[in-house]
Amino acid sequence: MATTATTYLANPTVMIGAVDVTAMCSGATLTVGFDSLEMTTFGDSGHLYTKGLQSVSVELTMFDYFGAGSAEATLFAALGTGTTTLVISPAGASESATNPEYTCTNMMLATFTPLGSATVGELAVIQASFMGGTFARDITP
Repeated sequence: MATTATTYLANPTVMIGAVDVTAMCSGATLTVGFDSLEMTTFGDSGHLYTKGLQSVSVELTMFDYFGAGSAEATLFAALGTGTTTLVISPAGASESATNPEYTCTNMMLATFTPLGSATVGELAVIQASFMGGTFARDITP
């Protein structure tokens, strides 16, 4: 049986709280899943696992600039708080079965590099790592 593959050009939308940072981002990685809890008992011939707590992480690469509404100001406001909400859609803002929206709540911005790559002749970028919280997937338009 043949399978059909669909290819699309990555063009996600990214919101940090109420701030649309889509135009500031050049890369976004969302990793969702669950902690694995071992439930192996005597007599089992292999490891058995069950689902634990949700696991969420978001890595953003953003162009570095400063001032009100900038990437640096938005990230600095979120640094160290465990209440940040991120909303990410892979291909624009309209949710559908082929473009799910992921809402990640109560995330903490663990680290970011306010002076990321500062190399002569290149655009400076910030790397930001969010972790924790919970996620929800929405496909309703």
